[in-house]
Amino acid sequence: MQETVVSTKYWHREADGRLQCDLCPRHCRLREGQRGLCYVRQRLDDEVKLVTYGRSSGFCVDPIEKKPLNHFYPGSSVLSFGTAGCNLACKFCQNWDMSKSRAMDTLADSASPERLAESAAGLGCRSIAYTYNDPVIFHEYAIDVAGACREKGIKSVAVTAAYIDPEPRIEFFRAMDAANVDLKAFTDRFYYKVCGGHLAPVLETLEFIRNETDVWLETTTLLIPGENDSDEELHEMTRWVVEHLGPDVPMHFSAFHPDWKMRDTPRTPPATLSRARRIAMENGVRYAYTGNVHDSAGGSTYCPGCGELVIERDWYELGKWRLGEHGACRNCKTAIAGHFDPLPGTFGARRIPVRLAD
Repeated sequence: MQETVVSTKYWHREADGRLQCDLCPRHCRLREGQRGLCYVRQRLDDEVKLVTYGRSSGFCVDPIEKKPLNHFYPGSSVLSFGTAGCNLACKFCQNWDMSKSRAMDTLADSASPERLAESAAGLGCRSIAYTYNDPVIFHEYAIDVAGACREKGIKSVAVTAAYIDPEPRIEFFRAMDAANVDLKAFTDRFYYKVCGGHLAPVLETLEFIRNETDVWLETTTLLIPGENDSDEELHEMTRWVVEHLGPDVPMHFSAFHPDWKMRDTPRTPPATLSRARRIAMENGVRYAYTGNVHDSAGGSTYCPGCGELVIERDWYELGKWRLGEHGACRNCKTAIAGHFDPLPGTFGARRIPVRLAD
């Protein structure tokens, strides 16, 4: 299948003739024909181009809680898709077959932005998620899809590591309605050693999203035994979130399983996730969750005012719903942060693969 190529604008020419990509902090410097580490942005015809526009590794209708977003129209369905490549090199990547792909035949499906928007609406999806690999690297395609979706009242959700430069992130997040940012750890050592990146740009982007946009924000941290799961690091991370992002940003702590280049690292014990959730709440995080394990209590939402269970979750199934008007606790009327419909969605835990083609 032939690649689809579009011109990009975030690059400049260096004194030695190479073109520097200015989309993310990697700042890949390219000679003619070379691709960046993300593999989807390439120097062609003396400019940097996106070579996977309109191409996807697959489409699937998921519960919004799988992104994970617990405070963005709970129980609704979301049309999920991704492409190939990534601008980080996480050794633990659990979507490595797509994000680390160097084969364009991974991109089996194609769809224009308008076709995606029509499909999301036709499938009854409240939103569309740019996920599986990082949407930052297919910046132009994601923004065009988001624009087409906005015209049809479909929300856009970025599932991202937020490794993006200041100028393009303004345009990117202006197009989004919600984001789950993968805050991989809280040390630069981890980011450099395990992910091939740096922590500071991620923190800057988190502050930008929270303080300079209307994008609904949640974070996820995959806890890896012996790497980023110490009490000290969890205290530092959660205190930073409360101080810089505020106590209403939900934090998800999910379980690692051995994959890609970390197959000898043990799985995350459920107790580690519970400990992280407890530390977060001790430090003022009002909504902290466990993920990738069966833990109904850790996955449910409680009112920060009176402690009442307001949204019960069992995996991706919703149970008791005690939200009243405008998303407030029925018991004490405390507003629960997020975006809620008057009644919960009923999509449940289904996963429906779909095929789209223009």
